[in-house]
Amino acid sequence: MSFSIGPTHLDPPVALAPMAGITDRPFRDLVRSFGAGLVVSEMVASQEMVQAKPGVREKAELSADVENTSVQIAGRDAYWMAEAARQVADRGARMIDINMGCPAKKVTNGYSGSALLKTPDHALSLIEAVVQAVDVPVTLKTRLGWDDNCLNAADVARRAEAAGVQMVTIHGRTRCQFYKGHADWAAISEIKNAISVPLLANGDIVDATSAGEALSDSGADGVMIGRGVQGRPWLLAQIAHDIWGTAAPDVPEGRAFIDLVSNHYEAMLAFYGAELGLRVARKHLGWYMDEAGTPAALRREVLTAKSPSDVLRLLPSALQGTEQETAA
Repeated sequence: MSFSIGPTHLDPPVALAPMAGITDRPFRDLVRSFGAGLVVSEMVASQEMVQAKPGVREKAELSADVENTSVQIAGRDAYWMAEAARQVADRGARMIDINMGCPAKKVTNGYSGSALLKTPDHALSLIEAVVQAVDVPVTLKTRLGWDDNCLNAADVARRAEAAGVQMVTIHGRTRCQFYKGHADWAAISEIKNAISVPLLANGDIVDATSAGEALSDSGADGVMIGRGVQGRPWLLAQIAHDIWGTAAPDVPEGRAFIDLVSNHYEAMLAFYGAELGLRVARKHLGWYMDEAGTPAALRREVLTAKSPSDVLRLLPSALQGTEQETAA
């Protein structure tokens, strides 16, 4: 079921979803090391990027030129969206994704993200501006609609394809659902039937079973996985193996799991610097400790440690549950 978007071949057709503050370069590199058809950067605000706001360009610039990496941009103004797309492409991006799915109030209150579903004509003007600004493939990520009274994703996707978008990803919820309830994979089939370009299904895909159900219900060409990969960077490769028979990932256990977490932590320190890295890494450490079943007191000690050296010293004990399981 693999397919190509321009020069990028999605094989397997399993993608890492863009997640703010999560899919930074260290995490994308880690997920890619196990095997993923596509990894997407965290959302980059277009105007802030063009105006060189501190920390914004780094989200897109670093590893943008790495194979099977897409950079996601967001905004509400055609000029800034086009300029951001040009800058990202000039820095080597292989693919650019337009965010029309983020439900966060700080994004939608600025008439960006999924708020664009309420103004489809304006949304199309942004899509057209980005497509015309760059030579690399442009894709779109959105939701079923703004709310149950505005389920217009099929029409938006059809118009986006006509404007030159080469792939669409649909999260199976409306914006007003945020992440409540369960993603409606069957509803994605209407969008799939409305377009001829590849479509990825997204939302509540956490293992091979849910991925298979999402593919069957939606008719999608592949899946995009977000929250399910937290603490499990091998998940995309595992799902690809279980569904399409690709090479099985070497899922780390025991000492190998401790080494993976320690190496990821050190990569984040190198990327962000020790002071910021110490804080940014805590959410990842929390997810890894969820995976390991770390006792609450020890978990608290890791997450409140004041120095990276203290964290690295505590990690083997905090993650030893995986070693015990291996030995059992």
